[in-house]
Amino acid sequence: MSIAATRTIDVSALTKRDTFISILIIGLLFFIFGFVSWINAILIPYFKIACELTNFESYLVAFAFYISYLVMSVPSSFLLKKIGFKKGIMVGFWIMAAGAFIFLPAALARTYEIFLLGLFTLGTGLSLLQTAANPYITVLGPKESAAQRISIMGICNKGAGILAPLIFAAVILKATDTELFSAINTMSEAEKNAALDELIRRVILPYACVGTVLFGLGLMVRFSPLIPEPTTEKESAELAIANQGKTSIFHFPHLILGAVAIFLHVGTQVIAIDTIIGYANSMKIGLLEAKVFPSYTLFATICGYILGIITIPKYISQVTVLKLCTLMGLCFTLMIIFSNGQVTVLGHTADISIWFVVLLGLANSMVWAGIWPLALDCLGRYTKLGSSVLIMGLCGNAILPLLYGALADAYDVRTAYWILFPCYLYLIFYAFYGHRIKRWTL
Repeated sequence: MSIAATRTIDVSALTKRDTFISILIIGLLFFIFGFVSWINAILIPYFKIACELTNFESYLVAFAFYISYLVMSVPSSFLLKKIGFKKGIMVGFWIMAAGAFIFLPAALARTYEIFLLGLFTLGTGLSLLQTAANPYITVLGPKESAAQRISIMGICNKGAGILAPLIFAAVILKATDTELFSAINTMSEAEKNAALDELIRRVILPYACVGTVLFGLGLMVRFSPLIPEPTTEKESAELAIANQGKTSIFHFPHLILGAVAIFLHVGTQVIAIDTIIGYANSMKIGLLEAKVFPSYTLFATICGYILGIITIPKYISQVTVLKLCTLMGLCFTLMIIFSNGQVTVLGHTADISIWFVVLLGLANSMVWAGIWPLALDCLGRYTKLGSSVLIMGLCGNAILPLLYGALADAYDVRTAYWILFPCYLYLIFYAFYGHRIKRWTL
């Protein structure tokens, strides 16, 4: 289908075929989001070894990557409004490609700060793509089934997340690396620097390939027809009356509270995925074995998405699912902290608490999908800017892992999971009550 990319559309006028193509295109974007984002789960322990970092310093990987959402989300919305959906996606891919290419001089110099610049640049491009894609999929159909569509996108995202650490680890790690890691502290300074230089330069080829692919995707978008973004600027007469007197997004409490919920949710999600290798290491499980644990967490998330697709809204409402998931998150957090005992599951012998970290993937699965339609409800002409505010909440991915890392350095990696407890308490508040607050005062 060929539609001018600069023309907005009324989603109610889309045929089933048009909607399917739209979902397919956005699904590709979410796959790329997942591949680039969740590779951080293996980069964090990898950089910790290669660049000789503390827990706190290693989680600057997540900070540099996700803080770009706070900085760039609102500018991204204005850029998208100016240049359109199609060109916005193209620019986003090219910015991400530039970030991937920055890894090359960073690896040659073994300079952590340059790696962080590359990660920030990758995040900047991704924030532009996310600002375009998330509101698109939310309004591409009835709001009652928005969580179902977001779940499909989640499968694309987390499916890529399962593959990314495994592919990256297969490319950069060797069977002899376990001996190398254990011997590093016994080497002379010259031997250690030579070994670490060799280790860090393994990222050059994969990131050169990633940068080339991202640049190529930008070209593909530039010269291929895409479904244009649906219009969100028009309001129904009823909605215009309801929003009369509201002159900014700050007049929508359910949106602002939803942005806080997004901040805390994504932080809990990235902690569950990006810290689990370090938690496995604390149980004497080496990196070569522990590398699969993020994939287990992401697989649990995909199971939740599949359940959501099957049951929402036919058997259960997306609000009820949000309530159940937030309650599960609180329960699993307490089990991580208080449960004890060695178990062998899937060939791994570890403390049972690590499997509750895996199960956080299930608890987190439908939280994002539940918050978005509730937070964007009744925004009308403020939908695009409201979406940018929600995307800004993704900086929770940057800040909460740092807090976890600081607690892990001050106490231990298990005690640090207490950071999740107040997060899930707030998410429970939003699920049960916060999303219904339409005015700041009674």
